[in-house]
Amino acid sequence: MPLLEPIPDCTDPELAELARFFQETLGFPPNSVLTMQRRPEIAKAFVALNRAVMANHGRLTCEQKRLVGLLASTAAGCRYCQAHTALAASRYGASRERLQAIWSFRDSPLFSEAEKAAFEFAIAASTVPNGADEAVWDRLRAHWDEGEIVELLGVISLFGFLNRWNDSMGTPIEPGARAHAEAVLADAGWSPGKHG
Repeated sequence: MPLLEPIPDCTDPELAELARFFQETLGFPPNSVLTMQRRPEIAKAFVALNRAVMANHGRLTCEQKRLVGLLASTAAGCRYCQAHTALAASRYGASRERLQAIWSFRDSPLFSEAEKAAFEFAIAASTVPNGADEAVWDRLRAHWDEGEIVELLGVISLFGFLNRWNDSMGTPIEPGARAHAEAVLADAGWSPGKHG
């Protein structure tokens, strides 16, 4: 049972318009936003930040950003965000093989060296205490420019907020996200946990 139940629909017209962003990324407004809307300014600021962080200005793709979010959420232990990032990555072109190989990305030929550097950064920056050290930074700088590094850390930080929000709230996973996660992540040990 969640701490607070999501309100079924966006009740603020401005928020409803902003939340259309999630129709593309997920196919539905996420329960996290539906819960946040009890304080519309928080929900609006979150959606605006999400849209800004997920906009692509360099070589990072929508799929790669969602895979970074998946690894950051895995490091933080948020099963709700793992389900969402897996679904969004698929919607942006991630194959089932890439999603299933993400857990062993270091040894997988499905990922480039640049992606592997980004994924190491995602894990290091998502741990407590933060594990992003000079070796991780050097590897990251070898593959990504400064703007792209800002985009990567924006994704990691956005999911840091979401991981705290959804795990603390016990946000229920929407049926489509749950079914997708069960199909592509369960073999690696994913379960809905408290979000079921």
